[in-house]
Amino acid sequence: MAQEEVFKKLIAHSKEYGYIFPSSEIYDGLSAVYDYGQYGVELKKNIKEYWWNSMVLLNENIVGLDSSIFMHPTVWKASGHVGAFNDPLIDNKDSKKRYRADVLIEEYREKLAAKIEKEVTKAKKRFGDSFDREQFVATNGRVLGYQKQIDELTQRFQTALENDDLVELKQIIVDAGIVCPVSGSKNWTDVRQFNLMFETKLGSVSSDANTIYLRPETAQGIFVNFLNVQKSGRMKLPFGIAQIGKAFRNEIVARQFIFRMREFEQMEMQFFVRPGDEMKWFKHWKEKRMNWHKAMGLGEEKYRYHDHDKLAHYANAATDIEFKFPFGFKEVEGIHSRTDFDLSSHQEFSGKKLQYFDAELNKNYVPYVIETSIGVDRTFLMILANSYTEEKIEKENGKIDERVVLKIPAALAPVKLAVLPLVKKDGLPEAAKSIINDLKFDFNCQYDEKDSIGRRYRRQDAIGTPFCITIDHETIESQTVTIRDRDTMNQERVPISELRTILSEKVSMRKLLEAI
Repeated sequence: MAQEEVFKKLIAHSKEYGYIFPSSEIYDGLSAVYDYGQYGVELKKNIKEYWWNSMVLLNENIVGLDSSIFMHPTVWKASGHVGAFNDPLIDNKDSKKRYRADVLIEEYREKLAAKIEKEVTKAKKRFGDSFDREQFVATNGRVLGYQKQIDELTQRFQTALENDDLVELKQIIVDAGIVCPVSGSKNWTDVRQFNLMFETKLGSVSSDANTIYLRPETAQGIFVNFLNVQKSGRMKLPFGIAQIGKAFRNEIVARQFIFRMREFEQMEMQFFVRPGDEMKWFKHWKEKRMNWHKAMGLGEEKYRYHDHDKLAHYANAATDIEFKFPFGFKEVEGIHSRTDFDLSSHQEFSGKKLQYFDAELNKNYVPYVIETSIGVDRTFLMILANSYTEEKIEKENGKIDERVVLKIPAALAPVKLAVLPLVKKDGLPEAAKSIINDLKFDFNCQYDEKDSIGRRYRRQDAIGTPFCITIDHETIESQTVTIRDRDTMNQERVPISELRTILSEKVSMRKLLEAI
């Protein structure tokens, strides 16, 4: 099945099973805005807890913050967002659809790379064990042709981005013959910049109101509170400030479900270091953050680093961690060395010193910053897309059964266990509820007595519950229950008295944290 079809099924599954709903759906919805349902909000909470614990719980020199969404408008002038927070947009005149010009070019480059991989796959199949990939890509005419196109395109693209050359961006699209995905035509408008910030008014009377902005990122709330945290916490460099919060961007090209939305949530950590030490810490956090991702067990081959073709004006190093979604490799997290730009800029605009006194060097200076920034919603989609599985199972009678299962990492699963009485009589429901009442203080549990046990298993598979506890007549006699594993469907009989210990081991977040 094509990955596009799988992605469509995932979106439908998310709604049907209470993960994500279109916002204001009874009023025909609002484009690129979504609500998290009863299971979605639990998965989201667990993702944030995993990130927060990996930052604040495991690092003595990282503390938390919760800054406000509304900030003084000068904050965004100092940060550069008022003058330079833009996307290069281009319209197709036939379809009337709008696209980001840089994304169109990047996707075209990915298609060329895919053609190389297709040639490699064909050759590997033809030559078998004697196939030498390195020699093939260095000598094959078609591969060399595709690689030359990629190199020339990348050079032009990088130069255009560095120079903010919108005319050249359009010319690259024209020269590459990039077509509109909807109309298939090459009838493009000129490229122009579009500011992404939402404006609103602060004040009781509109004529007296001040224009302010919904924050487009959470990082600036950390920077303006740098001295407050440092002094009140008596923090010594290097130290970090972590924050989870909502941000807002007026995305014109919002698409791919919750991957790109107008209202989203970020998990950011700004790590303040001595100037000159920034590249050491950049490397440290680059590796540490990749370990955080890989610890979830989604597949190491699904991740890659992508170094930026164009560095932001404030950065001296930047890389993205990309994950292979059904629609290709896309960014889920950015690690940036921001130099001293942010604190220096706020110092200049506010007139207040934002410096750190280094007792070892006996001098004041503005610290450099290493940033790690990851989207909660993109991480959510990454986990959900990787977990969605359609399986065919051969039954004992030879018939084929099918199930849809969300193989979410057990520590992050919304519901950790379901307790299912085999029948609704003979004291089994009472025994099941007794177990629920005991375990609910430690785990998010669910009770279900409706339909056959097989259908109940399928429902729990569909929402990603890692373990089902079945109560049968033997439970009453021997005080034992059956635990069914979601992924393997294997069943094991265990004493009720050992349930908490067994489940704690299986769903503990500690295993994830220890693997980082």
